[in-house]
Amino acid sequence: MSRNKIWVIDDDRAMRWVLEKTFKEEGLDVTSFEEAQTALDQLAEDAPDVILTDIRMPGIDGLTFLGKVKNNYPDLPVIIMTAHSDLESAVSSYQTGAFEYLPKPFDIDEALALVHRAILHVNKLQQQEAAKTTTPVQSTEIIGESPAMQEVFRAIGRLSQSHITVLINGESGTGKELVAHALHKHSPRSSKPFIALNMAAIPKDLIETELFGHEKGAFTGANTQRQGRFEQANGGTLFLDEIGDMPFETQTRLLRVLADGEFYRVGGHIPVRVDVRIVAATHQDLEKLVNEGRFREDLYHRLNVIRIHIPKLAHRSEDIPMLAQHFLARAGKELGVSPKILRPETTDYMQQLPWPGNVRQLENTCRWLTVMITGRDVYPEDLPSELKQIPIQKSGEQATTAAGVDRISLHHWDELLGQWAIQKLKNGEMKILDIATPMFERTLINAALQQTRGRKRHAAELLGWGRNTLTRKLKELGIAAEDDAEEEAEI
Repeated sequence: MSRNKIWVIDDDRAMRWVLEKTFKEEGLDVTSFEEAQTALDQLAEDAPDVILTDIRMPGIDGLTFLGKVKNNYPDLPVIIMTAHSDLESAVSSYQTGAFEYLPKPFDIDEALALVHRAILHVNKLQQQEAAKTTTPVQSTEIIGESPAMQEVFRAIGRLSQSHITVLINGESGTGKELVAHALHKHSPRSSKPFIALNMAAIPKDLIETELFGHEKGAFTGANTQRQGRFEQANGGTLFLDEIGDMPFETQTRLLRVLADGEFYRVGGHIPVRVDVRIVAATHQDLEKLVNEGRFREDLYHRLNVIRIHIPKLAHRSEDIPMLAQHFLARAGKELGVSPKILRPETTDYMQQLPWPGNVRQLENTCRWLTVMITGRDVYPEDLPSELKQIPIQKSGEQATTAAGVDRISLHHWDELLGQWAIQKLKNGEMKILDIATPMFERTLINAALQQTRGRKRHAAELLGWGRNTLTRKLKELGIAAEDDAEEEAEI
C-alpha cells in the first residue's frame, strides 16, 4: 500500500528539516521545496495528498501559490504556515481556500495532527467520489436502497402504464407527495397537469369550492365563475393529501365523481365531465375511521384499489447516509456554500435515532447544520440539541444519548468499541486508531468542559492535562470553548 505524500514548502532550511524528519518518522512520504514555483511545476506531474507552505517566501508567496493550487486541485488540502500571525493573513488564507492556518512557532505534534486530519479529509472525499461512480442516480428525489423503498420503486414501475386509483399511506414526513409525483411522472398522463390539494390545510367550508369550483353568484363574494381542482387536473392527476380529514359530506360528492366521472360546480346545474386519475394519501388508519363512522366505507374501497405503504425513516435507517448527503448538498447549493460532511460516528448516531418527523425532519436537520455549523465536518455534538437528547434504545442495551452520560457499564462500552473496530476493519478501513482517538478525546473533553461549566483550567485538571495541552487539543479538534475570563480573575 502506497504511503501518503506530503509536500513542505518553506525557504527556512531548519523548518524543512524538522518537518521532514517528523513526517518520515510517522511513515509519511515527504518532499520539500525551497520555493513555490518548483512545487507548482511538479504538481503537473505528481500531486501530493497534503501540502504545507509558508506564506512569505521569495518569488511566489504562499497565498498566491494557494490560489493557483485551488484553481486546479480544489480538493487538495493546503495548510498555511507563517511567522506573521496577524488577522489579515489568517482571513486571507481561509478565503483563498486553506485547509488550516498554522501560526509559527507551533508545536510539532500540532502540525502532525493537522496533517493526519487533512489525510482523513482526503480519504473521505475519495470515498464519496467512489460512491458517486457506483451508486445510480435516482430521479424525482425519492432516495433509498433499503428493501422497503425498493418495494415502493417496484410498485411505481408496475403502475407506470396504468390509470388506476392509488392510495398512499405512511406517517407525516415520509414523502407521500414525492411518491404521488413519481406515479404521475411515470404514467401516460405525465404531460398533463399534476394538481395537489391538502385536505388538512383548507377550512372545511371551503373544501367543496376548492375541489369542484363554483358558479358566479353561488355565494356572497362569488363574482366570477371559478374552476376547481378537478377541472384544473383534467387529463392529468389529482393528488388528495390527508384524505382522512375530508368532511363526510364532501366524501359523498367525491364518491360520485369517482363513479361517474362528472360533478356539479357549487351553485351550478350543468354537469362537468372530467378525466382525472386520483392519487390519495393519508397518515391515518382509514379502516379505523370507517369503523368509527367518520369515513365512508364505499369511498374507502373506491380509493383502496392499489395501496403503497411508505416506511417511516427509522425502518429504513440504511438510507439515512444517502439521504443526508443529498440534503446537505442541496442545502449547500441553495445557500452558496460548500456542503457539510457527516463524520462516520455522526452517521452511525443518526442511524440510531427514531426520527419522529421522518424524512422531513432529516431534511430540516441538514438545513440547520448547513447554516449553523462553522466547520465542514459534522460531529455528533454538532447536531441540534433536541436530537442529542433523544434516548437510543437497542435490543438488550440501556438507553444512551449523544449529550448525556452513556449509562452503560465500562465492560459493555469496551465490547461496543471492539465491535466498532471489527466492523471498520471488515470494511477495509486503515489506521482506525487515527479515526478513534479524536473521537475519544473530543468526547472526554466535552464531558470535562460540561462538568466544569466551561472552565478550561479545571477541565484540564480533570483530564490529567496541562492547560496548554487542553488549549492545543481544543484547536486541533475544532471544539469551541468560552474564554476563561472568570478563571483569569481567579489566578
